[in-house]
Amino acid sequence: MSSASPKISIYHRLPFFYGWVVVIVAFVTMGVGVNARNSFSLLFPPILEEFQWSRSETAGSFAIGFVASAFMSPLIGMGIDRFGPRLIFPFGGLIVALGFALSTYSDSPLMMFFTMGILVVGGSVIIAYVGHSAFLPNWFIRRRGLAIGIAFSGVGLFAIFLMPLLQSIISTDGWRAACWTLALMILVTVVPLNLLLQRKKPQDIALQPDGDSGNSDLATMEMPDNVVDKDWAETDWTLLRALATTRFWWLAGAFFSALYAFYAIQIHQTKYLIEIGFSAETAALALGFVGLTGVAGLLVLGYLSDIIGREWTWSIASFGFVTCYVLLIILKYHPSPWLMYLMVASQGLLGAGMSPSYAAMPAELFQGKHYGAVFGALSIFATMGGATGPWLTGLLYDYFLSYDQAFVVALGFSALSILCVWFAAPRKVRTVSGQTKKRA
Repeated sequence: MSSASPKISIYHRLPFFYGWVVVIVAFVTMGVGVNARNSFSLLFPPILEEFQWSRSETAGSFAIGFVASAFMSPLIGMGIDRFGPRLIFPFGGLIVALGFALSTYSDSPLMMFFTMGILVVGGSVIIAYVGHSAFLPNWFIRRRGLAIGIAFSGVGLFAIFLMPLLQSIISTDGWRAACWTLALMILVTVVPLNLLLQRKKPQDIALQPDGDSGNSDLATMEMPDNVVDKDWAETDWTLLRALATTRFWWLAGAFFSALYAFYAIQIHQTKYLIEIGFSAETAALALGFVGLTGVAGLLVLGYLSDIIGREWTWSIASFGFVTCYVLLIILKYHPSPWLMYLMVASQGLLGAGMSPSYAAMPAELFQGKHYGAVFGALSIFATMGGATGPWLTGLLYDYFLSYDQAFVVALGFSALSILCVWFAAPRKVRTVSGQTKKRA
């Protein structure tokens, strides 16, 4: 009696590895979803002008949204573990679209907190970095950093045309028209693409990571000789076990610090540039330029992270934000265009490059069947950093009537994130492919 033949699915007959379809869908979803959230930087000035609320109160919508995302993050991870992104992401898209639509009826900070904050910013965490980081590492091992970099580069490429388009709509038809545009865009891209094409892991369609053959499960599958700490790698990492390790908390500190620095400038950059003498159109173009340079940062640092390691590329990216905040302070006293573009390039070419490592490091430390829950818990700290950065920056401005002190605080958090990631030390558990080859 012959042995049973291995399971073959229709996806084996495709002339390409289906993982790249997953990456392309993520590319579009991230491009629309993250930029929809980041558009708050463009919506911030006209909302502030119309309602005459304080800056901390207006930016509080964004902060409230990140607080909501912090509570949602573990549920997102567990939801993806159970139902997969094919169902979770369309649900997230519907929440964000509803938030944009309802925000156009806001007439009080409380209503804006609920619509733009909880529904838009809070709901976007499902279709942004947190949601994608909870399953994209499943599809690649050897090319994990590069694949994640390609998927996340959709944020930059979409920003090139989306941010100027939204600013044009705001200038001609108002911020409410821009909100309706974003709601429609999410409904016609994010919802159907994920419902039809997205998958949680290759084993769901009888494939393996990187397009390899074989029947090994992702929880135990490794590259040859990439495991440094065998006992750690073989541990069944439940959330409670992960919480009992210092590595979890160092990584949480790195995520909090990095997201504080990242979103503090994302939200306040447009208003700051306008106040020091740049036009609204130039400020919007600068925000788009962050996305343009971010494409190169994601691809180059994502590729490099597979060669030199996650700690090094995270450090390079965080140094980009240190540079950014130094230049922001200088710009106040010397507002020249070339300094402005150097500032936004440091966010994109360097800072944006932390995203592949953000998604890859937790998987290399805590991968397994409970990974979604562990990553969701780590994302609490990332989203709390993202919430604290814009809110505290606005609060410091309201107190000092200057951004200088707030930018120094954010610079300090950028430096702290470098320290934390080296103590987390994912390289001491699993090496990336470039280091594995050197060891061999």
